[in-house]
Amino acid sequence: MSQKYRAAMLLALAVAGSAAAQNIAVVNGRAVPKSRVDLLLQQTTRGGQQPVTPELEQRVRDEVVVREIFTQEAEKRGIAASEAYRGQMELARQTILIRELFADYQKKHPIGDAEARAEYDKFKGQAIGIEYRARHILVAKEDEAKALLKQLAAGAKFEDLARKHSTDKGSAAKGGDLDFAKPDSYVPEFGQAMIALKKGKVTTAPVKSQFGWHIIKLEDTRDARFPPFEEVKPQIVQRLAQQKLQQYQLDLRNKARTDYKLGGP
Repeated sequence: MSQKYRAAMLLALAVAGSAAAQNIAVVNGRAVPKSRVDLLLQQTTRGGQQPVTPELEQRVRDEVVVREIFTQEAEKRGIAASEAYRGQMELARQTILIRELFADYQKKHPIGDAEARAEYDKFKGQAIGIEYRARHILVAKEDEAKALLKQLAAGAKFEDLARKHSTDKGSAAKGGDLDFAKPDSYVPEFGQAMIALKKGKVTTAPVKSQFGWHIIKLEDTRDARFPPFEEVKPQIVQRLAQQKLQQYQLDLRNKARTDYKLGGP
């Protein structure tokens, strides 16, 4: 064997080996590329947000090969030429293109720290005010609420009565404690009665709301607090990115020339 021929053979084998490394299998003579596994893994793990385990990778490899088997059978039966298939493929093509369009837009228009900080400062400014820490006992009937007020006047503990009688099970387990909140977090009747109280005092009469009858005790007040920027930055960035994307979509719709009226006649 000449040196030239031997070199050609080695090159051919090297090329074949390289190509084989890019495939995970051959099904009925057709190669199944590894790139399909990589893509399906990325989709399965939500873009790399979840870990890739050996078990998951094996399941995905199996899935890719089985898909190739079924796809070849569908092609053999002429399904790819059917009207139903072509219609679904067009919808799928549009879906993928639109998804990639929006992903590309968000990649090229990221939310910067300055933009996120400005949004944070805006909401922080709106949060200025007083927060109230109250307890309440909620019951269905006014007479029941009045009876509980008499027990409180006789020396019963508010927390004990709340645990035993309040129909608001979430706060009842904590002795009626509602933690700190601004008055507008509650229905108007409740909020107005709460801010009229002095610390440690209880409403002298039951307060009616859409939920029933309340007995309210004001525990404490404080200046409204706001979480630090770094704590809420991910949520702010996500919301701003969504708003920016929605505006982009609206701009595209408004600029399009069409005789169709969106939203009906």
